Amino acid sequence: MPKVGIVYNDIKPIACQIALELQEKLNACGYSVVTTTGCGGLLGYSQPSHPVCYTPIEQLIPPEFDADLLFAIVLGGDGTVLSAARQLAPCGIPILAVNTGHMGFLTELYLNQLSPALEQVMNGDYTIEKRSMLTVRLYREQTLLWEALSLNEMVIHREPLTSMCHFEIQIGHHAPVDIAADGIIVSTPTGSTAYSLSSGGPVVTPNVPVLQLAPICPHSLASRALVFSDTETVNIYPATPNRMIMVVDGNGGCYVLPDDRVYAAKSPYSAHFIRLQSTEFFRVLREKLGWGLPHIAKPTSVELP
Repeated sequence: MPKVGIVYNDIKPIACQIALELQEKLNACGYSVVTTTGCGGLLGYSQPSHPVCYTPIEQLIPPEFDADLLFAIVLGGDGTVLSAARQLAPCGIPILAVNTGHMGFLTELYLNQLSPALEQVMNGDYTIEKRSMLTVRLYREQTLLWEALSLNEMVIHREPLTSMCHFEIQIGHHAPVDIAADGIIVSTPTGSTAYSLSSGGPVVTPNVPVLQLAPICPHSLASRALVFSDTETVNIYPATPNRMIMVVDGNGGCYVLPDDRVYAAKSPYSAHFIRLQSTEFFRVLREKLGWGLPHIAKPTSVELP
């Protein structure tokens, strides 16, 4: 019997309702269905008194979710998709993301499109788009204190009520650089339209094999976002006496102390997204972020070329 998974946001009543209806419909079509909530992919927060507080990346896979699943339907907003990507990427399960949230930048369709889309997927009429992810780790001396899988970005920033931070950053085997800023963002191409975009970084199309480093409010006109090959690793050393905070995908994280080292690199795991039509990234940018729209209202009496 073919097997399908459902990941849903259990704090949204509509997602819970649709998950139940989908399970009944898929069972009636001869599918075995396993379900889980997106909270299983949420990251924990470590504390200075309890720094080791994480679940190893491979252990985030939900029970009964394995390589035998044909695909998984994710019901929620972008936060649920980010969580589901951490849960499903290690076993390569394709994700059909259905928007029950707000912007839904990462989702493929809306609820009113679900019925025909499901028929299309069950008929095998779709393509798979791979999105690269980050492996993020925090080391204290040689001890691994925290790790996470990230689809969007890793951010290190200052605590509230503290001053600007200094970072020593080494990309690959290149010479280290010093940056003074409120924080540092390391993002994937998918994450280039998230926090990195808000910090002045460029938009990177998802198929480009690069990573991006963007300073947050840098104290230098020369400190700008940097795009580099995703074959390079990134090591960040705090160069400030204040402790800082690391957050992954806007979800969970840990404290970073002055002698710690933060490591980020392209993960061996990728997120697999089901696409029901030819991928058109610029269309998504236009619909979700207004990219390329006219910035000056044109009078209706003027004939446009």
